[in-house]
Amino acid sequence: MGSMMRISQLAERTGVPATTLRFYETEGLLPAKRTAAGYRAYDERAVDRLAFIGAAKHLGLPLEEIADLLPLWESGGCGQVKAGLRPRITAGIARAERRAEELAAFISTARGALEGLEALPDDEGPCGPRCASLADGERWRSAPVACSLTGAEVAERAGQWEAALSGACHEQTFDGVRLVVPAERAARIAELAASEQRCCPFFDFRLHLDGPVLRIEVRAPAEAAALLAELFVSPA
Repeated sequence: MGSMMRISQLAERTGVPATTLRFYETEGLLPAKRTAAGYRAYDERAVDRLAFIGAAKHLGLPLEEIADLLPLWESGGCGQVKAGLRPRITAGIARAERRAEELAAFISTARGALEGLEALPDDEGPCGPRCASLADGERWRSAPVACSLTGAEVAERAGQWEAALSGACHEQTFDGVRLVVPAERAARIAELAASEQRCCPFFDFRLHLDGPVLRIEVRAPAEAAALLAELFVSPA
């Protein structure tokens, strides 16, 4: 079989544990030849393959996507590999940016709560209404799921949202939905969001202008999920 490595030698050479190498084989990422005695055997190409797998994992690509890319890496040109990597890396950046925005929002809320906590007196008695101020940034979570609009007004508002969100891209989140629309709609959507919170305070809106687009995050308590979907998912 020429110059081949046993699995222990490949593990030592690359720093990838033998257990991981066996797992990669079962997942179709790292094929192995077999010696006459049945031992796994690898050629030098396996070292390069593991380097590519490690680089792709470092970029946040799941193993399923790496498996899709490996045939291109194995037999395609560099341009084909780049074409396969580009949209996946772009999507990974978008996911990371969304997580960063969520983390920044949490940090802001937590800092506000900590400041409110420090401002409270060290009373010996039970917590009073002032303790609720710690959740001021999340009032929508405890707001009653009720709308003050009449039937005709509800229909009118729904039509306004449908027009404003026409053609929007949307993505479900844990407690709401994210939407993307052209930036020129920002003023109209901000006006609608302010009106919506006056009649339905259980909705929470976050608007972020990002160059040519407006990114909108709408959140609501679980019991308002159907209303949220009706207004902000179906029209999109």
